[in-house]
Amino acid sequence: MSTKVRVWDLPTRFFHWSLLVCVVALVTSAQFGGEAMVWHFRFGYAVLSLLLFRLIWGVVGGRWSRFASFLYSPAAILRYIKGQGPSRPSIGHNPLGAVSVFALMGFLLLQVGSGLISDDEIAATGPLSKFVSNATVNLATFYHKDIGKLILIGLVVLHVGAILFYQFKKGENLVRPMIGGDKETLIVTPSSRDDASSRTLAILILLGCVTLVAWLVKQAG
Repeated sequence: MSTKVRVWDLPTRFFHWSLLVCVVALVTSAQFGGEAMVWHFRFGYAVLSLLLFRLIWGVVGGRWSRFASFLYSPAAILRYIKGQGPSRPSIGHNPLGAVSVFALMGFLLLQVGSGLISDDEIAATGPLSKFVSNATVNLATFYHKDIGKLILIGLVVLHVGAILFYQFKKGENLVRPMIGGDKETLIVTPSSRDDASSRTLAILILLGCVTLVAWLVKQAG
């Protein structure tokens, strides 16, 4: 008999969908250029705030949102790729899902970081570019425009492809739990904490991250 388990708490779901909107807006605004770059930077600051929040929430958040719940060894990941992993569905992120999450977060941090010190010598100059050498600015700009963007697009495509694969080949809907928070499972397991106290804590953490990013940008201005 299946039971419902709260897998993704509300703060994690808010992070996920907010990040999706911001990344789409970043890619779109970069294509338009010109005046749209003002919004490109704003969405970049929003992404940085969200990522900082997720790093903290990955330590203090709900059970299945914590990094400790989906830290797999290279051997475990390799076994999973070979089809030698557990036959039962994962509650949170499976080994490949975990790799996807860490890769996306890592490259997003790198993309935002490089954007902060980039300068396209036309209309967009990162607020921290004045604190590094010209060589570093040039390298960051090249990575941000010509490499990092393509890597992230590739990772997003793989991420979406994996979701479709699990939906149509394995019959496992990965999107529904990220919308409603709950997952039907035959496994008896604790739910993630997702109450008023934890949500209030998440709001305070997010506000702190937004304040930190705003302060950082202001100091560079």
